[in-house]
Formats: sequence, C-alpha cells, structure tokens
Amino acid sequence: MRAITFAEHSPELDVYRLTPDMPDPQPGPDEVLLRVHYSALNRLDDFVRRGWKGLHLEMPHIPGSDFVGEIAALGERVSDWHVGQMVTGNPTLFCGHCRYCQRGDHHLCLDFGILGEHRRGACAEYVCIPARNLVALPAGFDPRLAAAAGLVYLTAWRNLIVDGGLRAGETVLIVGAGGGVNMAATQLARLAGATVWVVAGNAEKAEKALALGADWVHDRSSDPDWGRAVWEKSNRLGVDVVVDNVGAATWPSSLRCLGRQGRLLTVGGTSGYRAEVPVNLVFGRQIRIIGSTMGNMEDYRRVMDLVFSGRVAPVIDSTWPLADYPRALARMLAGEHYGKILIDVRT
Repeated sequence: MRAITFAEHSPELDVYRLTPDMPDPQPGPDEVLLRVHYSALNRLDDFVRRGWKGLHLEMPHIPGSDFVGEIAALGERVSDWHVGQMVTGNPTLFCGHCRYCQRGDHHLCLDFGILGEHRRGACAEYVCIPARNLVALPAGFDPRLAAAAGLVYLTAWRNLIVDGGLRAGETVLIVGAGGGVNMAATQLARLAGATVWVVAGNAEKAEKALALGADWVHDRSSDPDWGRAVWEKSNRLGVDVVVDNVGAATWPSSLRCLGRQGRLLTVGGTSGYRAEVPVNLVFGRQIRIIGSTMGNMEDYRRVMDLVFSGRVAPVIDSTWPLADYPRALARMLAGEHYGKILIDVRT
C-alpha cells in the first residue's frame, strides 16, 4: 500500500517519504481493516516526528490520528460491522479491561495510546482500527467533516465541557483562533451558553473567530498585551475559564486573566512545557488548573452526534493529496491555516 512514512526522528520535514510498497496491515480478531479516504493533520504529528525520551515506535512509522473510510475486512470476532460500511472513530487506543477502562475512563487506560502516535496511523491506504472505537457515518454525511472532527472535537469536549465544567452564563477566554481544538472549543462553548472571548493572531483570524461565534476577539498583532486587554474588558473581575494550549509563552498572562475560582484548562503546550506560574495568583484567587488528554467513548459519541446533527461544524482549511503531506504539515506549522488540513489518501 501507499503510505507517508518516516524512518527516524527529526526536527526536519524532509524525513517524510511517500512509500509505495508498505505491507498491507492485517486486522486482529477484534479489529477492522479500513480503506482510508481522508485523514487530518494535528500538532501531534509534528511532536511524534520529533520524538521524545521514552517514545518507541515501529519504524518506519505512519502518522495520522484522524480518519474516515470504508471497511475493507473484518477481524474474526467482529460481527457488528460489515464490509463497505463508511465509518470514523475515536483515535484513543485502550485495553478495555484495566481498572480505568472498566469504569469507562478509556482515556486513562494503563495501556493508553493514540493512533498515529503509539501505533501506525491513517496516512496510508489502509489502517487497522479496533472495532469498539468506530462510529458509522450517517447516510449522505460529508466524510471530510468526520475526518476533520475526531481528535479536536473530542479533546475540546472532554477538556472544556466534562473536566472543565463550563456552564451557561460563564465567560471563557480561548487563547488562539486558528487551531482545530480552539475552533472546536469556540463552537462548543457557544453551544453551552457561555460568553466566548478569543485572542487571535491577526485581523483576518479575528474576523473569522467572530464569524465562528465568538462574542469578542482581541487581535494581538495590533495590541500584544492581550492579558491587560482581557482584564480591562472584564471590568477587572477576570474571566471564569481560560483555554490555553500554547503553554510556556502564554500561561502567565492566562493566569492573570482569571477571576476568583477561575479554571485554566489545557490539553497541550505548543510553545513549551515549562511555564512560569505566579503561585500567589493560584492560591490567592483560588484558581484551578485542569489538564486532559483525548476522551472516552461516551465523550466521542456525544460530540460526534453534535457534528452529525450539524449543531457544530468543523472548518476545513484545505485538502491535499497524500504525496503533498510534508507541504501540508508545513502550512500548519507556519500558522498559515484556519481550520483543519485534510489529506485525501486516495489521491
């Protein structure tokens, strides 16, 4: 099969190869073999290529956490699905039998993994997926939207709605306008009845954030001191919730934007992991810091129901053929995108 691969960790994009003859994977007893139509890019793809201490991959590795496609074959114990069915699924990999899985917390599994991170992913003509992770696409639903939704809407739902406990009437500040998780958080917060403020990197992204549903947007290209602007906008009371997945570069400002018993929510740290934390603010304002990774199957089904019903709608930036994967990833890493970047694996 054709696949995008890399054989060694590197900070450079030139390690990617379009490999024409990777062996077709074979589904295990409880898996399906999926003929992939679309995958989608995530920041995770860059982190995995770079690597970190303790990450051990089967090389060459295939990236790609999000997927949508057609079932091509069934494992011997799979009976709830059929060949030819169009499906997508939760990229969270879990054992199903540890103490956390038994209580439904699949994202806390002792053998936790993510498709495209801990095992070969979906930027290939075929990929094997545990059957329990799948959901069927409604008839006529645009498969590109399903591919664009998976990881980011699941992550935003778990972090903002379940763990973060966002309530109607609260004000949430989202640091960043163009990334998939932040765009999902903007829509989900609006749906939850919250007031949504966004920090955008430029005027164009500010306009798009307003169109997506934000109530107020600060353009940091015209005024870099967004922390002060938010504090003044809140009448010096602070906001209830801040979503900050940038990390080291923005946490100090994010914490100062929070009011009493505010919550700082995070699912990543694209600017670095060692943030300066004003501890006096944390205990003085009784701030809670809440992190999460991915979500369980209940989370996934609930948020995908919102996607399938059209109550939230992923924004697609662009679609690229499989061979142009490195160029597509470069666009994302340069911050030139607004919305999800898709890979059409069939082209």
